[in-house]
Amino acid sequence: MHRKTILIVDDELSILVPLQFLMEKEGYLPKLAQSGKEAIEKIAEVQPDLILLDIMLPDLDGYEIYQMIRQRTEWESIRIIFLTAKNRDADMAKGIAMGADAYITKPFSNTQLIEKIRELIGPAEP
Repeated sequence: MHRKTILIVDDELSILVPLQFLMEKEGYLPKLAQSGKEAIEKIAEVQPDLILLDIMLPDLDGYEIYQMIRQRTEWESIRIIFLTAKNRDADMAKGIAMGADAYITKPFSNTQLIEKIRELIGPAEP
């Protein structure tokens, strides 16, 4: 049985660790990346069903990573949620205009996040 994989891309462990725990608790298989370069490597390696993508990262920003993902046809089906502290209307508009599946700002509600993930890729397999 294929467990739905979620790649969490954030440079802060204080975000990565609780999100990893939350995804495991919900039955998803979490993978972690702390930089844009690492994110691209992980995507190639695990082909996640969904990516929680921070925008402010040490090397590539989330917008650049998003564009790199969307340039590859084999990654077309990956759903992407920007999960970021960038909460200005202009930032949100840019993320949505690029075609992201959702744009959620930090701090966020775990319930809201899980609902959005289920809406995009369905519940985790039992």
